Amino acid sequence: MIVRPVRSADLPALIDLARSTGAGLTTLPANEERLAHRVGWAEKTFAGTAERADADYLFVLEDDDGGVVGISAIAGAVGLREPWYNYRLGLTVSASQELNIHRQVPTLFLANDLTGNSELCSLFLRSDKRSGLNGRMLSKARFLFIAEFPELFGDKVIAEMRGVSDEQGQSPFWECLGRHFFKMEFSQADYLTGVGNKAFIAELMPKFPLYTCFLSEGARNTIGRVHPDTEPALAMLKGEGFSYQGYVDIFDAGPAIEAETQKIRAVRDSETLVLAIGTPGDDAPPFVIHNRKREDCRITAAPARVAAGTLVVDALTAKRLQMSAGDLVRAVRLSARG
Repeated sequence: MIVRPVRSADLPALIDLARSTGAGLTTLPANEERLAHRVGWAEKTFAGTAERADADYLFVLEDDDGGVVGISAIAGAVGLREPWYNYRLGLTVSASQELNIHRQVPTLFLANDLTGNSELCSLFLRSDKRSGLNGRMLSKARFLFIAEFPELFGDKVIAEMRGVSDEQGQSPFWECLGRHFFKMEFSQADYLTGVGNKAFIAELMPKFPLYTCFLSEGARNTIGRVHPDTEPALAMLKGEGFSYQGYVDIFDAGPAIEAETQKIRAVRDSETLVLAIGTPGDDAPPFVIHNRKREDCRITAAPARVAAGTLVVDALTAKRLQMSAGDLVRAVRLSARG
């Protein structure tokens, strides 16, 4: 398996992937025109002709037979072209000495605070390929790209995690709140944001703080929680240094987690090494390895061994990277030590 930049020829495979994601992945709508536009922008981005406000680094996971089985992406900066909305969870304090009452009420504030940050998005892997190193490689490959080209990204990286919904795709938070203002199904609102029609959010959402005590217990219980299918991805990002700081999605209340770019474990600990081809050893830990290229980027994960400034990999790994002994690579352990 390798991670590489998307190409126009990948569009049919992307549409198939989009149709299998279900609700919740707003940045991968099953819309051929929108996806074709996105692929075009991604090609411009990797070629260096897109500004950071428009940059969309869309990667695909390709198997050894050339089939596209997953995607992941990094947005250069959110909210610089279109408004970027979240709810910020805060407190409203009310007190009366005369009545001896002191109340702290959790409150949702409509905010644009995360504007300008880079974003991890569009992570999806075909269900029959969710084994071995595939999922972790697809996600963490983005960190090596950021480490190699830090000037392309913001000082902070965020990730909006999929919120709680039931087997029918219904969100308790949406049913209790959003439906009253948008008069549409959650899946439709989710789709509209994915195809770039975000103006209606500003037009229809209430501008005043929302007291969570007015929400149903079911809706309150979803604030800042992720869908069960998203829990492994959340745990993985937390292991890289991401944390929840009280921002949630305005539709399903899923958490927006964040980290300072240079403090992300895989960014901070990655290093440039000389590629050596040999036998890493039976106890060699898996590494994520990047060929240090931008437009012709290739990233893979494989057992490797660091020795005297070299990274020893087997011949198949070097072939996947399209590199030879003596070339420089960027690499980091797939997971933290221990």
